[in-house]
Amino acid sequence: MAGEPQTDCLFCKIVSGDIPATIVRESDTTVAFRDINPQAPTHVLVIPKVHYPDAASLAAAEPQIAADVLREAGAVAADEKVDSTGYRIILNTGSGAGQTVFHAHAHVLGGRGLQWPPG
Repeated sequence: MAGEPQTDCLFCKIVSGDIPATIVRESDTTVAFRDINPQAPTHVLVIPKVHYPDAASLAAAEPQIAADVLREAGAVAADEKVDSTGYRIILNTGSGAGQTVFHAHAHVLGGRGLQWPPG
């Protein structure tokens, strides 16, 4: 059922503590942790504690939690001191866009020049 933890989801297992992660922030509704394959000096993932396969389904079902993810992404940027130099928040949707874990999540990238378009 949407919103419920999925036993086969890597990010649900991070939320439950079954898989370790380098957590940098946590709120009542979100967890933020360092990406294990960083693409920039700052690369943190912000995930909702509830399971939805992508950002659109999260926003449709639980708009306040979707807003929490974005607010926490901004807080991560401030904590990581990239808020004044610039950062990117990326929400990939679907395998064609590079989504590999089908649990909604935002990438916070910063600490180097980020050209547009990204590729």
